[in-house]
Amino acid sequence: MTSIKRIYVTTGFVIGIIILGIVGLTSWYTVDESEQAIVLTFGEAGPPISEPGLKFKFPWPIQSVEKLSKETFSLQFGYVEKDGEIVSESEEDTKMITGDENIVLADLVVQWKITDPEKYLFNADSPEEILYNATSASLRSIIGSSTIDEALTDGRAAIEGNVRELLTELVNQYDIGVSISAVKLQDVELPNDEVRAAFTNVTDARETMNTKINEAEKYKNQKLNEAIGEEEAIISRAEGEKTARLEQARGDVAVFNELYEQYSSSPEVTRERLVIETLEQVLPNAEIYIMNDDGDTLKYFPLRPLDSTAPKTTTEEGSDTNE
Repeated sequence: MTSIKRIYVTTGFVIGIIILGIVGLTSWYTVDESEQAIVLTFGEAGPPISEPGLKFKFPWPIQSVEKLSKETFSLQFGYVEKDGEIVSESEEDTKMITGDENIVLADLVVQWKITDPEKYLFNADSPEEILYNATSASLRSIIGSSTIDEALTDGRAAIEGNVRELLTELVNQYDIGVSISAVKLQDVELPNDEVRAAFTNVTDARETMNTKINEAEKYKNQKLNEAIGEEEAIISRAEGEKTARLEQARGDVAVFNELYEQYSSSPEVTRERLVIETLEQVLPNAEIYIMNDDGDTLKYFPLRPLDSTAPKTTTEEGSDTNE
């Protein structure tokens, strides 16, 4: 009896140590900065824990912990990376039909994160597989509504945006606890060399056309700027001439007003002076002779070139006369 009792005591002691070890080992856990955890109580999930540090829980099997990364994952669709090199998958996975009934090969990468650990763990058996299939469906749908030109040239940004929008909508419907951060097309190409070469020629022709259009626009803008500059110069000269003529007109008015005042005070003298000044302006190289009346003789103004040999005298009025 003593031996049996000793065996029971020893066994109980060992079992107790094992239980204490299990309690000690399963009652504490740590959460890293890049991790988020969820505590399961008899299989029922509690609120997610994202703050890093040492945490306490009830020992297993009462509570257990599931840890998930908070980092951004990359889902590669249509290709894989091996030893740093990109290797395309089979064409059957990446072959798609565009909206204008052309065939292209498309692959892309999706950046995604786990935002709800409970849904990620329990709403689907394989959330990554669901995400992969949703990515395939979204890409095929958007490529199928786009033209081959859009898929191969300047429409890729719009395709990426539309794929992200549709993929986000599908992921929300599946409710698998993930969110889409970004979608990036890696490559979109034609299935064979002949078609690829033909499309390359078309693309080169389009680029040449765009280059010529840009050069024409540049020439047009240059000539337009020159015309605008010339127009402004003409307007500026016209404004200057307008101002000059206005000032001249004001000066002429001032001169006329001054002459009018003189004319009002001495009409005869002013009239004679105006006549003489006018003759000097009209005939600047002529010599003017003013003859005085002697009763029967009429007043006349003979005009002839200056005779340097003819003697001249000055009348009482201050004008030059011939002897």
